Amino acid sequence: MATTVAVAKQPKRGGRWSPWLFALPALVVYVAFLVYPAVSSLWFSLTNWDGLSATYKFVGLDNYFKLPHDPVVITAVRNNLIWTVVTIAVPTVIGLLLAIALNGKVHGKPILRLIFYTPAVLPLVSIASIWGWLYNPQYGAINSFLRLIGLDGLAQPWLGQDSTALWAVMIPAIWLRTGFPMLLYLAALQGIPNELYEAATVDGATKWQQFWHVTMPSLRPAHYIVLALSLIDSFKVFDMIYAMTYGGPGTSTQVMGTWMYFNVFQYYQAGYGTAIAVVITLVAIAVGIPYVRSQTKEA
Repeated sequence: MATTVAVAKQPKRGGRWSPWLFALPALVVYVAFLVYPAVSSLWFSLTNWDGLSATYKFVGLDNYFKLPHDPVVITAVRNNLIWTVVTIAVPTVIGLLLAIALNGKVHGKPILRLIFYTPAVLPLVSIASIWGWLYNPQYGAINSFLRLIGLDGLAQPWLGQDSTALWAVMIPAIWLRTGFPMLLYLAALQGIPNELYEAATVDGATKWQQFWHVTMPSLRPAHYIVLALSLIDSFKVFDMIYAMTYGGPGTSTQVMGTWMYFNVFQYYQAGYGTAIAVVITLVAIAVGIPYVRSQTKEA
């Protein structure tokens, strides 16, 4: 008892400030590289800064009021919505089907997982270059194959015309994104107790009924993670479109990310460009908050 009292009376080293001292280095880095740039961007979005000169004028919300009247922004938002729906729905469905297939009795599972996940770890510029070669109207493998099987009429400049450019860029994006939901669903499938399927079998449930009433509800946390992260990633898409079409032909493949880049670095309208960046960030935050709250509750 005496020993316990003596230990309890020992003064605490550093006092109540100790946790803050340990967190100070990380806090400094966080403020310098995240908070300060974010606040600066918000300020510049309220000015007419060109991105180069030392002088600029405060214009209030004019840049934001200009957005709905910009025809390229309307095209970019439409393309963002199409891109988001397609590049979320298709990779998610394919990833789920692949996960279910690989969760069964299949030979060579590790190799198949590696094959399907490999595109997700390849450098994006490499993927864009590979698919750019495949789409080449003269020497590309796609048009060459179509001509080989007698479908010359279907051979066309996939990236060079308004009607096909956006869809042509989506295909490598789908190929790139299928590995992530596949791995996530595969891990979730392996966590479903076999007792649930045994009980469903005893009750006379068919394979489809087991999938719909046992598998899908058990995958609800995985669904939420896949959809939330994919939605955030889709709305801020930039690199794939920039590398393959540069937003063209014309403005047919412009999205909010590329239009922000062109305004800041090509047209020297940094104030307007940062306003677009702020809108993209707010949308990403609005989508991400429910996901973070759900993860916090589960923790």
